[in-house]
Amino acid sequence: MSHATTKRPSNLGDTIFEGLARFSGLFVLVLLGGIIVVLFIGGLPAFKQFGLSFLTSDNWDPVQEDYGALVPVFGTLVTAVLALLMAVPLAFGIAFWLTELAPAWLRRPVGTAIELLAAVPSIIYGMWGFFVIVPIMAEYVQPFIIDNLGELPLVGAFFQGPPFGTGIFTAAMILAVMIIPFIAATMRDVFDTVPPVFKESAYGLGCTTWEVMRSIVIPYTRISVVGGIMLGLGRALGETMAVTFVIGNTNRIAHTIFGPGNTIASIVALEFPESESGSLKLSSLLALGFILFVISFIVLAISRMLLKPGAKA
Repeated sequence: MSHATTKRPSNLGDTIFEGLARFSGLFVLVLLGGIIVVLFIGGLPAFKQFGLSFLTSDNWDPVQEDYGALVPVFGTLVTAVLALLMAVPLAFGIAFWLTELAPAWLRRPVGTAIELLAAVPSIIYGMWGFFVIVPIMAEYVQPFIIDNLGELPLVGAFFQGPPFGTGIFTAAMILAVMIIPFIAATMRDVFDTVPPVFKESAYGLGCTTWEVMRSIVIPYTRISVVGGIMLGLGRALGETMAVTFVIGNTNRIAHTIFGPGNTIASIVALEFPESESGSLKLSSLLALGFILFVISFIVLAISRMLLKPGAKA
């Protein structure tokens, strides 16, 4: 009795797919490593010239070739933190409303509008901030805050200064508007992944909508929520043109949130076209880029540490 012989399917396709997947993963590592090496090597002359004082000096004098990173690092961190403080509550409110309170017919158009905000180019945000937000801040918002909060003890000094409209606070506001779509869209998507039976069980026990969100939805999605916030923070740390339009671009540490300043991204955008190849100024700008990369890495590492207890739960 003859048995039909079955031909074993070729595994050539699997081999090719495995090779492409491995190449894609390694390519990301090589690309990331290449960026780090280029920035570090490019900034090495500045690090050698100034040493650790490059991180602590607030000088930026191209004439005397005296450069320091303190002011742009300070501006980068302060604007990013202020932007998160403004954006996270608003993004959470948007996601909460879209998933729990909004009528079904309104969820899709509002969700689409939120996603479209993320596609607006940063230079458009910068122009909008300069021509619309800055005049409003100078004429209404900053004078009101200065008059009502500027005389308070301890914290009043942070709300003083001339109401020019531009400055760290305005830059943080623009950044907040820019990162809200990323955080809100992430929160909305992960809130929708909560199994309905969990929420229905809580409602059956008499929980309110907020109690369900606080006790069921947020604990279930906390890892992804923190990831969305970190995504927004990464956008805020590296934003360039929108901040350049409204921050004032002054190389000094502002002692008030309305004072002008700069960030790493904004000073690189302004100074890079004027830098000569091989100059100490160009090396200092590349060193700033390397520092920005290190800051982003530290933020990511901290977020991973914060997520460890939740990941084990």
